[in-house]
Amino acid sequence: MSKTRALVTAAVVVALATVGLTPAASAEGPAGQAAQRITVDLGQPEGDIMYGANGALYALSDDGVPSDAILAPLKLSTITQKPEGGLQHPNGDALTVSESFFRNGGGDVYVMMQDIYEEWPYEDLGLADYLPKVDSITRQVSGHARSDDFVLVPFNEPDLIWYGLNASDPAQYARNRDRFLADWRTVYERIRAVDPDIRIAGPNESRYDRRFLPDFYAYARDHDVLPDVTTWHELSSSSLRDFQGNYDHYRALERQLGIGPLPINIDEYANRRDLSVPGQLVQWVSMFERNKVYADQAYWDMAGNLDGNVVQTNIPNGGWWFFRWYAAMTGETVRVTPPNPDTIDTLQGLATLDTERRQSHAVVGGSDGDADVVFRDVPAATFGSTVSVTVAEAGWSGYEGAHAAPRVLSRATARVATDGTVTVPLRGMDRMSAYRVVLTPAGSGTPDQPTVPWRAAHEAEDATITAGQIYTQGTVQNANGYATSGTRDVGSLNQPESRVAFDVSVPTTGAYDVDVYYGNQSGAPATQTVTVDGAAPTTVDYPSTLNWTYRGIRTVRLQLTAGDHTLTLAKGAGEVTLDRIVLTPAATPRAEYEATLADTTGNPRYDYGSSTGPGTGALVLGSGDSVIFDVFAPRDGYYTLTPRHTGGRLTLDAHGTTLTATPGQPLRVLLQAGNNRITATGSATVRSLDVTGAGDITGLATYQDTTATLAGQARITDNPHASGGSHIGWLGGPDTSARWTVQAPRAGRYLLFVHYANDERADSDHAYNADVISRTADISVNGGPARRATFRNSYSWSNFWSLAVPVTLERGSNTLTFTNPTGLAPDLDLIRLAPVRG
Repeated sequence: MSKTRALVTAAVVVALATVGLTPAASAEGPAGQAAQRITVDLGQPEGDIMYGANGALYALSDDGVPSDAILAPLKLSTITQKPEGGLQHPNGDALTVSESFFRNGGGDVYVMMQDIYEEWPYEDLGLADYLPKVDSITRQVSGHARSDDFVLVPFNEPDLIWYGLNASDPAQYARNRDRFLADWRTVYERIRAVDPDIRIAGPNESRYDRRFLPDFYAYARDHDVLPDVTTWHELSSSSLRDFQGNYDHYRALERQLGIGPLPINIDEYANRRDLSVPGQLVQWVSMFERNKVYADQAYWDMAGNLDGNVVQTNIPNGGWWFFRWYAAMTGETVRVTPPNPDTIDTLQGLATLDTERRQSHAVVGGSDGDADVVFRDVPAATFGSTVSVTVAEAGWSGYEGAHAAPRVLSRATARVATDGTVTVPLRGMDRMSAYRVVLTPAGSGTPDQPTVPWRAAHEAEDATITAGQIYTQGTVQNANGYATSGTRDVGSLNQPESRVAFDVSVPTTGAYDVDVYYGNQSGAPATQTVTVDGAAPTTVDYPSTLNWTYRGIRTVRLQLTAGDHTLTLAKGAGEVTLDRIVLTPAATPRAEYEATLADTTGNPRYDYGSSTGPGTGALVLGSGDSVIFDVFAPRDGYYTLTPRHTGGRLTLDAHGTTLTATPGQPLRVLLQAGNNRITATGSATVRSLDVTGAGDITGLATYQDTTATLAGQARITDNPHASGGSHIGWLGGPDTSARWTVQAPRAGRYLLFVHYANDERADSDHAYNADVISRTADISVNGGPARRATFRNSYSWSNFWSLAVPVTLERGSNTLTFTNPTGLAPDLDLIRLAPVRG
């Protein structure tokens, strides 16, 4: 029998109806146990928020991977990449990716200098071989126009690589230590000889080393070779328990030696089981932000997807939305007291207070069950006597599962208690989710109540399994296993009789969306058949994922009658693993994006006179002000955008097209799948941008591969997984091109959706990195200057993804020419085209 997992939905809505009125001590969960309490003390500031923990190792692989729309909202403080031309990986060169990083507001680029080498662990060819490489890397970085924004990391994990600083024998340790210290000094001085001002980071061990660090810093102080930034790695689940002690030990060491305090960058953190999982990430980020250190997520799989938080090039998953929430926090962080400090896999959180914007944000997660978020010392001067409370959830959607804008679970107003507290009960939490609680002053009126749909999740391991095997993934003991719901999944479904039968029950008759969490490493799209109560089967297709446990989501729409059913997924072509299914009633997607919680430019005013609508007040725009909304689209297509504003016309900029909206006027706008940055300007009071639709493709012109004119070696190749049974391949080299003649109903800005496949990989056998390679194509409109587009690896030559490229067309006939004179472009299936303004 399959087991339904209770999900946080209506329970939160009911609880928030009494927010601030029910004493937290009396709140009990369904099992009769008292809810956990996590306290947010608004009277205990910790300093300006740093956004320090949003960094990532090999976050970017190429200029454009990930997209600007993915990078810009995150306010990335640091990334760590390889030297230009480094052999450790095929992409992720620091100078190359710095262009898009800086373009989107990035902070510092750390250069892992030893990644100039090809082997892992690095081949030890001696210092004589390394020093010329150090000279070259330093000169390259020093010559960059923004060299002040780079940090050189001369050694990577010297405790494990080259030096053996982890030796257990004291005499061997002493010899290894002395060799490293001498080499550190030599390399440090070599860098300084090239550029006296460039920053240097180290010693960069794989862990916090209480034996070695006192020796290192004493030596570095005495020989004037102190790093500008202290770095080490936290790569174990035990880091969630031990980091605070490590940090305190280090700061005490600085005081003892009379150095610093130096900035700290934990330039590799977290395990595979943590990445992409909001409830895990909040545990790591909260402890780093609390201590005001920088930190970069570890690179376990591939470059270019922000270490597991981006789907394809432009699509957010649940982890991305967690970091988007983090980036939206402003003001000062405040003290958060969890029920179990410094404890692995427990409820943790971070919070801010911005007295100018009159907002407090708290993000909590990491535990199942019930909790009370208690805001203490709520300042009357900032919030008054009544607050508006908004609760939203960012869930886990797998590494390759798209996540829509986080669901708002409840909106309410509540009086601040006489002791200055506001208690927000959360009931039925999922440990893999993160929850955001926002307090703003309450005005007149009542916030709109969100529609929180019924949901039910069923774990595959609890279903009836035929010819399959249950595997355990992503536990504390196997922390570098991939994240999996319930820490188990079902694999080896490779026999003709393999199937998984779920017992489900739905409350009403109608259409339901069934999200299937799966993995597919078969090298091509795979299929299963789905049956309901033994009726006629339908086919579910599963695109390739990076591996069997790199979880994606495939959605199947089924008609179900109210009551109990058996839903069976049986083997078809290829093989997949199954993690869980989640059922929700089918509905047209709709989201409200609150203006007061969005990015802004200029100096808009925050007006909380009314709590109607989304409940978080309104943004008053003046001359030079703007508000930037991050709008999710489930697929390429047209959507209805309705700004909820007063005071006159509002101008929206979408993909380079300017649209003017009067109050209440809906606009039909073409969006790309994933995140879309929509900027609103004008002298108006803006409450929200409301977006509805599932991606209407009416009006999108489609041009198949067979309608292109080919030159050179480009040719049509059969492929049963392409839309028309074939695609354009071998598009690359001199005098080779594919040219489409397209029709534009009017002049203006269009989105060109290029459907492509690319599975080029480096000819290497890295221990754990996939070393996928992006391909590029130069796209020219009407023979004009070409624009280079970068196409991320799609895991299979039969996985066709879509990349949106804005183009400006003339009315009537236009030519679009694809070339790549220096290499091979991706395989092209088809192109679609439509004006941004619908």
